[in-house]
Amino acid sequence: MKICIFCSANSDIDHDFFEMTRELARWAVKEGHTIVYGGMSLGLMECVAKATKEAGGRTIGVIPRIAQPDHWSKFTDVEIPCDSLSERKQIMFDQSDVFVALPGGIGTLDEIFTIASAATIGYHQKPVILYNMKGFWNSLVAMLDDLHSRGVTRKQWHTYIKVASTLQELTTLINENA
Repeated sequence: MKICIFCSANSDIDHDFFEMTRELARWAVKEGHTIVYGGMSLGLMECVAKATKEAGGRTIGVIPRIAQPDHWSKFTDVEIPCDSLSERKQIMFDQSDVFVALPGGIGTLDEIFTIASAATIGYHQKPVILYNMKGFWNSLVAMLDDLHSRGVTRKQWHTYIKVASTLQELTTLINENA
């Protein structure tokens, strides 16, 4: 299976997120999965790629051509350059079976909602999972619950976006879709 990881490209974040990301990468390699990610040498992106390679796994990086080459990760087995963020998300979608969102910012939110909204109108049935490390996604979960309570979502958002607070919960959700 190809697991797409959406995550932060910043390094100045909770250090526990890095260890939890390494644990996820080691599990993925042990299970024979490939990691698809943003291909940058920054933050959790670099962490997941390096941990995957150190464990003997395979990575696919979808890298914006606009990014400076010294920010491209050296832990990418397959580099797929792209010309826009829309193209990047489409390539990541095409390359992946399941999407896992680690802590991240605006770009990660964009990726989550692009994939989830495509599912809401029937373009695919690939799962999107928020890895709620140390409650990182709690405010987003509350917002999604609020949207649902106000009637602005067609279905319960849990239909399209799953939440896992531990690696065990995450791996169970991924395995359900294998």
